Amino acid sequence: MLTFEATIYVLCLVTSSLCAWLLMAAFLRRKYNLLLWSGLCFCLLALNNLLVVVDLLLIPDVDLSLVRSLTALAAGGLMLYGFIWEIE
Repeated sequence: MLTFEATIYVLCLVTSSLCAWLLMAAFLRRKYNLLLWSGLCFCLLALNNLLVVVDLLLIPDVDLSLVRSLTALAAGGLMLYGFIWEIE
């Protein structure tokens, strides 16, 4: 049976995946670069949430906190780069 924390982790994974899919679909229709950067950022955030589910629920014996932190850092860095790139 899923615990409350597991339910929240899975809902975060579903939400970030849905946001990534919607942003990438909007980019393919409109071709706005900011949609691309946002979609890629949410793809990495979805990966981060997947790693949270794997790390904390599926294989709790293995510590994936460094990998999770790096994907979150990459997502934020990618979004920041996209904002800076689009301001010019």
